[in-house]
Amino acid sequence: MLGAQGKHVKSAARELVDNLPDDATWDDVTYRVYVRQAIDAGRHDAAEGRLVDVAEVRRRFGLPE
Repeated sequence: MLGAQGKHVKSAARELVDNLPDDATWDDVTYRVYVRQAIDAGRHDAAEGRLVDVAEVRRRFGLPE
């Protein structure tokens, strides 16, 4: 399976783990994987044109513009 940048998931996971500090915890690993998945999903959505304008988000949440 390929990720958003065309890397295989396995090699991306290795790179993610290799970049963790030596004292990393399982929570650190889980967090980094979660963030990576969220970023990849967002990039994929953007590439597919599934975007919401900031003004629309503000309107939906009742926030000032």
